[in-house]
Amino acid sequence: MNAGNWLTPDEWQAVALSLRVAAVAAIASLPVALLTAYALARWRFPGHAVLNGLVHLPLVLPPVVTGYLLLLTFGRRGTIGAFLDQFGIVFAFRWTGAALAAAIMAFPLMVRAIRLSIEAVDPGLEQAAATLGASRIWVFLTVTLPLVLPGILAGLVLAFAKAMGEFGATITFVSNIPGQTQTLPSAIYSFLQVPGGEGAAGRLVLIAVAIALSAVFISEWLAKALARRVSGA
Repeated sequence: MNAGNWLTPDEWQAVALSLRVAAVAAIASLPVALLTAYALARWRFPGHAVLNGLVHLPLVLPPVVTGYLLLLTFGRRGTIGAFLDQFGIVFAFRWTGAALAAAIMAFPLMVRAIRLSIEAVDPGLEQAAATLGASRIWVFLTVTLPLVLPGILAGLVLAFAKAMGEFGATITFVSNIPGQTQTLPSAIYSFLQVPGGEGAAGRLVLIAVAIALSAVFISEWLAKALARRVSGA
């Protein structure tokens, strides 16, 4: 049996959709996560503790609660969803909604990884560059960013892996529609609910494990390569 026949078309569709959702969730949330991590690591302002709490809220809330809040906010009748619907932008019960839910659930992990990396950078290096006349943005781009690239990469991988495995918030917000919103975890759950579906669920579990391990190995290799490049070794 060749690889193309190992999974059914519906199973391949769930795998492809999960990869798409996870990639979009991780990449789209990166700029906001980078800004948030830098603010939490370097700035002191009123509401710092509140922002930190909000960032980590998806980690402590039940995923179903997060999905319900997304439905109330971004549903067609939600506070933001109703406005976006006027421009044809719809998240509820669409794959884009699955990406949004996955991004929100993965956001705390990405921010934490990047924040720890920024906090490990010696502020004296940034101050030295600033005394030479470099602007704050230029200092960030030329000093801070190269040093935190391994942390950014780690955050991306963590977010991707979390998005691949997201289930509770996703199924609450966008349901479990085959071919439209049925991601890998949702497909595994569906197969386990029907007699004889254990084989299909097992195949998808193997795919999920293989993708997760591949992401970890690739990220480790890239992180080491970036670290060597930054250190000049």
